[in-house]
Amino acid sequence: MATVTIDCMGLRCPQPILKIAAKSAELSPGDTLEACADCPTFEKDIRHWCERTKKTLLWIKDEGGGKKRCQIQF
Repeated sequence: MATVTIDCMGLRCPQPILKIAAKSAELSPGDTLEACADCPTFEKDIRHWCERTKKTLLWIKDEGGGKKRCQIQF
């Protein structure tokens, strides 16, 4: 099981989700993806993406200054 981190800072909707979706093709069941973004719709978008793709959103945190960090279980 691997943990992969990607930086989506400075990207705007839908780019953070597209970057996460592209990286998800490389991950195996049990892997974890951690992503950070400052897009205003990131939290809503990542929750919706996880529901749609049947991935588990482990947590999402507000790190201040508009930055959010999340961890997704594959």
